[in-house]
Amino acid sequence: MEKLITKMKNERNSNCKGIYYITQVELAYNSNKIEGNKLAKEHICSLFQTATISTNGNEVINKNDIIETSNHFHAFDYILDTNKAPLTEKYIKSLHYMLKQATDDAFKSWFNIGEYKRLENFIDEQTTSKPENVSENIRELLTKYNKKNEKTIEDVIDFHVFFEKIHPFQDGNGRVGRLIMFKECLNNGIVPFIIDNEHKLFYYRGLREYDKEKGYLIDTCKFAQDKYRCYMKTML
Repeated sequence: MEKLITKMKNERNSNCKGIYYITQVELAYNSNKIEGNKLAKEHICSLFQTATISTNGNEVINKNDIIETSNHFHAFDYILDTNKAPLTEKYIKSLHYMLKQATDDAFKSWFNIGEYKRLENFIDEQTTSKPENVSENIRELLTKYNKKNEKTIEDVIDFHVFFEKIHPFQDGNGRVGRLIMFKECLNNGIVPFIIDNEHKLFYYRGLREYDKEKGYLIDTCKFAQDKYRCYMKTML
């Protein structure tokens, strides 16, 4: 992982295409796409390389899709630079603020970017933690997770599942959660992974049925891990 981290930082500073470029584009594209972002892969590539988007003249592009994608690039740089930082409430809130700043949601007083939700939210029809319980639930989850000195991919996935069940923010929980998974893989010597939008139904099923059968989500994540491992073998 140290070799991967050093390589990505060097490529970022030299502005060359390699595993840093692939990771930024693939993670921003897929994680945002899972949540309904309409930008195509070519839009993401252009936005990352030139901070511009070319259209065919007929496309209608939501400004929030652009802002959130650009914010995601910065949030990834943050986890890359702070991958060894302990996972805390403050750290998690910082990620949420980075992802949602300057979006329309940021100007809604009730939305509360960078802070926990004020209104109840749901995952499909499933209830999540009530706003008044979020802070306590997150602290309990962090305490349990951070007690483990050596963390496995199963531990990282387990944290992700319960983070999503709490759903601490008004919106952006999935993107924050997937960035945390990538960070924690880097921090714990685990090959990281990117959940493809193509496999989001397997991912959703894994989250939904985790209490009954952990294998669905673990297998989906390990499949994604194999794909990222191929990037590493080719580009490191």
